[in-house]
Amino acid sequence: MIIDTVENLSAYASLNPLFPKAIAYLQSTDLQALEPGKIVLEEGKLIVNVNQVPPKAKEAALLETHIEFIDIQLPLSGEETMGYTPAKELPETTYDADNDIAFYPGLASQYVTLKPGMFAIFLPTDGHAPGITPIGVKKIIVKVKV
Repeated sequence: MIIDTVENLSAYASLNPLFPKAIAYLQSTDLQALEPGKIVLEEGKLIVNVNQVPPKAKEAALLETHIEFIDIQLPLSGEETMGYTPAKELPETTYDADNDIAFYPGLASQYVTLKPGMFAIFLPTDGHAPGITPIGVKKIIVKVKV
């Protein structure tokens, strides 16, 4: 898991060959003006999801992992708390290959709160429980093919 501010996003361009394109989009787009929905930058490889997340308590936020995609998550309105547990510490569970997701019971081992202007990168080795917010949050989730 990587947590940083958006002004430092370019420093992570070398993590994946698709990151430069994702970063260029994030830096050149008025993200606040985007309506909820999906924007395909490169079919099957680079997808931007604009979500309006309703209020969610820590206990309702399921830990999840992905195998095929890296998540870049940016809250746009309000604060969002995200749980983190290394995937190697999570129990075995069923993986949904069609949706590239596995869910895990229980609470995360750590939590971090992001504000607008910050981002988190979750690799396949990172269990994460996103969307914890008392009032809801608009956010961007960029799905980047591994």
